[in-house]
Amino acid sequence: MSEKMALVVFDRCEPGHCADGVCIAAKACERKVLRQEDAYEPPMVRSSVCRGCGECVKSCPLHAIEIRNA
Repeated sequence: MSEKMALVVFDRCEPGHCADGVCIAAKACERKVLRQEDAYEPPMVRSSVCRGCGECVKSCPLHAIEIRNA
């Protein structure tokens, strides 16, 4: 069985659409799997701690995050 993890679809991700450039999906992730270096930058996935729960997918207004098999 393959593990699932979040993947940022960078051509859909536009942090400028989130309040103050802070990714809504990153704030929704309780495990802090999605992290932004700076506001207005796309988040990066820390795949080693992602469980593929999908909370980030539900939170992203631009549908820029998907859950895929690792």
